[in-house]
Amino acid sequence: MYTVLIIVALVAVLAIAAAAVFYLSPGGGGGRLGLKRRFGPEYDRAVARHDGDNKAAERELTEHVKRHGDLKARPLTNENREWYVAQWAGLQEQFVDSPEGAVAAADQLLARLAAERGFPEAAQHEEQLAALSVHHAGQVDGYRRVHRAAHGEASTEELREAMVEGRALFVALVSARPEDTRGPRAGAPGRVRRGHLLKPKGSGA
Repeated sequence: MYTVLIIVALVAVLAIAAAAVFYLSPGGGGGRLGLKRRFGPEYDRAVARHDGDNKAAERELTEHVKRHGDLKARPLTNENREWYVAQWAGLQEQFVDSPEGAVAAADQLLARLAAERGFPEAAQHEEQLAALSVHHAGQVDGYRRVHRAAHGEASTEELREAMVEGRALFVALVSARPEDTRGPRAGAPGRVRRGHLLKPKGSGA
């Protein structure tokens, strides 16, 4: 009798634990809380894209997690990190004389940096955004704004705001991590030339 009661109690505990995991996990039918925690403002943007349909937004975000949740960022060498930092600094200087050109180049630079860190290539822009939203939910909208400004009509103020917002993702992607220390330190990094981006040393692209 006691054995049966113990088994029943154990099953009940396991059922409660499984329900909690199911509720909090992004893939669970009741995973709204888990998705909101993971995506933050991206959750609200997804709901807005689906005209207030929470379930449709949750299906979309859950699919993003399934496809990109296990992605591991590739490290940058110190040389390439310094190159990217110099490029962005040059774009900020370029913005004064050519806001449109600076934003267009920033869009390319963010796409290239994301790809080098292991996210989908620039040619798969929507997929790249989806992957970035899973791992950089708080910063990905800045990249989205840069891309829209680079491929549409925008005022100088809108271009400036896009650059400011885009910088958050740039910093997140380029920031050093403990494993990101491979490769020699660079000498003087390349500067931005107006109208195009220089290639980092050792790049075959």
